[in-house]
Amino acid sequence: MSQPIYNIVARRTTFSSEHVPEHEFEHLAVGVDPWITVGREARMEGSGGSAGNDREPTSPRAPFRSSGSHTMVAMSCTTILIGKSATYDGSTIIARNDDSGHGKYDPKRFIAVDPADQPRHYRSVLSHVAIELPDDPCRYTIAPNVLNNRGILAEAGISVRNVAMTATETIAVNERVLAADPMVEFRPASGDPHSPDYVPEQPGGIGEEDLITLVLPYVSSAREAVERLGALLERYGTYEANGVGISDVDEVWYVETIGGHHWIARRVPDDCYAAIPNQLGLDDFDLEDALGDRRDHMCSADLREWVVARHLDRSMDRRPEHTRHLNPRKMFGTATSKDHIYNTPRAWYMQRTLNPGEDWDSPQARYTPISEDIPWCRRPEERITIGDIDFLMSSHYEDTPYDTYGTRGTEESRRRFRPIGINRNGHLGILQLRPYEPESNRALIWLSYGSNPFTSVAPFYANVRTTPEYLSNTSGEVTTNSLYWANRIIAAIADPHFTENSDAVEHFREHVLSYGDRLVAQTDAVSRRDEHVPDLLEQSNEMMADYLRSQTNQLLSQVLYTSSNLMRNAFTMSDR
Repeated sequence: MSQPIYNIVARRTTFSSEHVPEHEFEHLAVGVDPWITVGREARMEGSGGSAGNDREPTSPRAPFRSSGSHTMVAMSCTTILIGKSATYDGSTIIARNDDSGHGKYDPKRFIAVDPADQPRHYRSVLSHVAIELPDDPCRYTIAPNVLNNRGILAEAGISVRNVAMTATETIAVNERVLAADPMVEFRPASGDPHSPDYVPEQPGGIGEEDLITLVLPYVSSAREAVERLGALLERYGTYEANGVGISDVDEVWYVETIGGHHWIARRVPDDCYAAIPNQLGLDDFDLEDALGDRRDHMCSADLREWVVARHLDRSMDRRPEHTRHLNPRKMFGTATSKDHIYNTPRAWYMQRTLNPGEDWDSPQARYTPISEDIPWCRRPEERITIGDIDFLMSSHYEDTPYDTYGTRGTEESRRRFRPIGINRNGHLGILQLRPYEPESNRALIWLSYGSNPFTSVAPFYANVRTTPEYLSNTSGEVTTNSLYWANRIIAAIADPHFTENSDAVEHFREHVLSYGDRLVAQTDAVSRRDEHVPDLLEQSNEMMADYLRSQTNQLLSQVLYTSSNLMRNAFTMSDR
């Protein structure tokens, strides 16, 4: 195996609220693009490497690079998956907020990955696992992290074959699962290599860093993607518990990892949605189907034997030899006071919004923000639109005593639960596959960056070779020439004066969504009779980006003016 072309050691893992030494801030602010082409090999330089004086060339298309320092960080996200009969137009839709941990902010970008830039010899930055990849990847678009010190972290993507993935929803499994199938964790080498006591490094498994890169370019359907992901988990294991949304134009699937090597997957019913916070969510699983016909369920091959052998089924009426329906949430998941603050309230609010005819607020309500048995999926009262999803993924418990920006309840109740729209939203990706359009322009990625309550998703075609600079040029340098940083600045300025800035934000959202809908309709109409479809889609994306830049600049100007007038040092008397 050849050596990596570049030997660059990243000095920070994420932006943090903690003090940043001046020399490190300068390193981030010079505008160096950490994404570079390394041909057909992606691997991390060993511990003996150093940054030296090399400077990285830039490549907007190839996210695979060398890196030297890394930290495994649990992410915090919210996911909604929607079957084709539950959406407004018959599309399948999977959507997820990609959030970072407290005090950390991960800049995002939107890029297309050409088959020539896809590695054939893959090596994980975090776990050092090495995997040989097939030589026939397809093109795909992703919304990855910019700072590559924790690997690719593709986060959300759609391939030219119209398969979509969002990865991952960080979840948790209980201690009995961890004892029965421990996580496959990276262990660095220890001791002198020339000593008999030397212990070589032990690679870990695969995780959020790797999943889309290892699966999406090689599959032609959602089912095939589930099968490939499951095979990789069984072979290499994982070092973290994750949920993964996968879709094609007909089906939506959700995969949950169980311990180091086990997994389960369930198809979202066509007329249902699944609302998923950071918690193992599947609450009903047909094991017979998963081990048999696999119509709506799949799992690791030895799941039944493993559950029985490790006594993981605690139900009082269990019959190990005839296990059919499992409740994975109770069997494998957690139910802690942290879940009642961080997770269950988000599921409660999403279902409260999409099924408003039920009683959610009275003392007799079947489900409350701390209920542990909120259904994983259910049928909505009305078909779900892109605007509905944008609202949900931006929400902060509006019209309840728990609204972060509200006036109802008390100061304590308004800070009680973790909102969905939060300061550390990195991006929202709504991945839509439309059955009524040709395969060439079927896939849309509705994308936004930054804190969702202060921005809006905008549609971009996925079957493209290049992406607009305004969404792809994100670097470590804070600049309004980047959509990511512009939205971060707007949110920070508007947040202290939310009510006073809310009209400007709502008008921005209305303009962006309506323009996006019109542009997509116009582009679809032309693309049906134009043989140069990729060129047309790229032009449409550029038009959307130009409009988004204009509207974002206007919003920034408005919230800056409003918030400037409300500064604590404001004084109404002037000299003239």
